[in-house]
Amino acid sequence: MVQRIREKSLVPLAFMTYANLLFTYGLDRFLSRCKELGISCVILPDIPFEEKGEMLGKFQEYGIKMISLIAPTSQDRIGKIAAEAEGFVYCVSSLGVTGTRSEITTDVGTMVARVKAAKDIPCAIGFGISSPETAAKMSKVADGVIVGSAIVKIVGAHGRDCVEPVCEFVRAMKTAMAEV
Repeated sequence: MVQRIREKSLVPLAFMTYANLLFTYGLDRFLSRCKELGISCVILPDIPFEEKGEMLGKFQEYGIKMISLIAPTSQDRIGKIAAEAEGFVYCVSSLGVTGTRSEITTDVGTMVARVKAAKDIPCAIGFGISSPETAAKMSKVADGVIVGSAIVKIVGAHGRDCVEPVCEFVRAMKTAMAEV
């Protein structure tokens, strides 16, 4: 799929996956394919900051950025994580697992400000961004938003006919954020 996308677009792309899948597939094999396809970065939400060192060297060898995540519980670690981050910082909006939420109650603005105080790096907010209104609200305090589960739901509902509904959803998100 990425190969087909690359025939029409050079927009930076990121993969979000889990470490066990990389180990099963083969880390070198995965990173080699990412480099070949022009993948800019990889998000591994199950690798804590303190344990990324083992993999980080391999990512750097292939020129792929390993994205750091900061959760609402990261308070004492935000400065250290941000200082060593590359590409952008993924600010997790809520506790728990990813998915759609009706409301985000975490003070993500303070989290982003603490990242920016440690390093001038883009911050994107994810986990629970499921409506144009939420995207617009989060884009007021961050450089970007990450939408995953809401799009996966659209794909699940429409199957092979998902392209237009996904495009409509993304357009609505973009329009809402542009109005901020």
